[in-house]
Amino acid sequence: MDPNFRFPDPKTTEPRARFVQRAIEVIPGTLTWSTLIGMPILSYFFPLAAAVFIILFDIYWVHRAIYISILSVYGNRLVSEGKRIDWWERCQNTLHPDQYVELLSERIRSLKTSKRELPILNVWQRHLVKKEICRAEKIRSETIPLIKIKSEIMDWREVLHVVLLPTAGEPAEIIEPAIQSLVDANFPKEQMIILLATEEREDPETRLPKVEYLQKRFHGIFRDFLVTTHVVEAGEMKCKASNARYAARELMKYLDVRGIDYKKVIFSNFDCDSVAHPEYFAALTHAYVTDPKRLQRAYQPIPMYHNNLWDTTAVVRLVVTGSSFWHLFQSTRKEMVTFSSHSEPFDTLVKVGFWPVNMISEDSIIYWKCLSYYHGDYQVTPIHLPVSLDAVLAETWWKTIKNQYKQKRRWAYGIENFPVTMRAIWPDRLISLRTKLRISFEMLEGHYSWATTSMIITFVGWLPLLLGSQVFKESVLAHNLPFMTKTLMTLGMSGLLVSIPLSLMSLPPKPKRYHWSKYLIMFFQWIFLPVVAFLSAFPAIDSQTRLLFGKYFGEFWVTEKMRKN
Repeated sequence: MDPNFRFPDPKTTEPRARFVQRAIEVIPGTLTWSTLIGMPILSYFFPLAAAVFIILFDIYWVHRAIYISILSVYGNRLVSEGKRIDWWERCQNTLHPDQYVELLSERIRSLKTSKRELPILNVWQRHLVKKEICRAEKIRSETIPLIKIKSEIMDWREVLHVVLLPTAGEPAEIIEPAIQSLVDANFPKEQMIILLATEEREDPETRLPKVEYLQKRFHGIFRDFLVTTHVVEAGEMKCKASNARYAARELMKYLDVRGIDYKKVIFSNFDCDSVAHPEYFAALTHAYVTDPKRLQRAYQPIPMYHNNLWDTTAVVRLVVTGSSFWHLFQSTRKEMVTFSSHSEPFDTLVKVGFWPVNMISEDSIIYWKCLSYYHGDYQVTPIHLPVSLDAVLAETWWKTIKNQYKQKRRWAYGIENFPVTMRAIWPDRLISLRTKLRISFEMLEGHYSWATTSMIITFVGWLPLLLGSQVFKESVLAHNLPFMTKTLMTLGMSGLLVSIPLSLMSLPPKPKRYHWSKYLIMFFQWIFLPVVAFLSAFPAIDSQTRLLFGKYFGEFWVTEKMRKN
């Protein structure tokens, strides 16, 4: 760890730091509960002001819904295009970009010749050739700038990928497909290491046979198959972050003995059910070696909950589909934050001291920690390829719903990142005021909207009419408020015209055990969206309320994994 770098401790006992931490912790919950409690009061005493607030909020929500829908479509298009690119070819040609440009130019000329020779009436084939020409031209335009920075491009053959798969009780049948996806990747296996991070608290009667089976199953395929067993120490929480940090520190010993440069190691912190796209590591390597500021980047594939999507309930499908759309939207923004399975330079992880061991949300806090280390000059590079994860699924419908709530609550508990991030960035004079304000607003607005939007739309919008004075009820605004609210909500729900077809087109292949009529369920499940959207606010309110009163979670709740055969 860089001895000059200090990241705030969320559990600090130093009086002044503790006061600042608690003062910031109460902000999200205070804003949320001030809205939920204050709006009925405002509607009773000042119905006009309440009505204006509701209209302005609805307009903002409509704008946001349409904006997210448009960028989700764009993000989906980038993923579709990313799947059609031969990233392995691009990766191999990074060392000689000038020669690759010539190769692409010759390919484009050949495709144009082929297009001219096609019959005019062969419209579809001409269209496909035209698409291929456009794709080759785009790749060429992205390769040309690399000629100028040729000396700064790293040799892809020296890159070592380490894939962390933390497990705290998941059976081998959950982890095996994730490792098999690495076997199927079109990247040299001699440049890949599996790091299976187990927990000592898992029953040895299940842990040891699981590890033995996986090591035997994939013996000799990768450069190495490492296994660590984490023991929770004093000051650590039972969480994914403490397990990951222990495994990463063991990896440091492994690399030091072999004299491997940390800058040449890309560390992928995956969930143990993460099934990576076959082209992911080639695309990741291409992005890493061609970026001169590679150490100031994290790399994020697009999480899709496709492993068991057909098996789980309609409610869960709507939840995880919404989450996937959100990540598609985020992947179009340079302010994207890491989530779930992602990759980072190991050198940077070492410098910042890895993950905090006393926080629940490890996947995004490492982004904020690295951003603090580089004084705001740290970004996420999206890799527009999917990584498939498990949707929540349990033995019964009710247990599935309960587990989904717990998972959403854990995600919403990412609000714990807000106080420590504020304590890290605001004293830093090297971070611009604009960046500080943007980060503060986006972190607060995201969690505030999560907790309040569905409440305001469902209930609060009608409170001025129910609680307002008779004078207000007879006003022009009161007569038009229902119409205005209904119109704005209708405009907002127009996003379904995008969401439904997009979700159907992105479905994974239907398992043979299901009848074709299952597609009808996939379509009509969207009638439950208003209910799901309303209920999704409760995990956020729950998490913010816990932080408000200092009732912190004591350990990381591990989502139970289950697959139907």
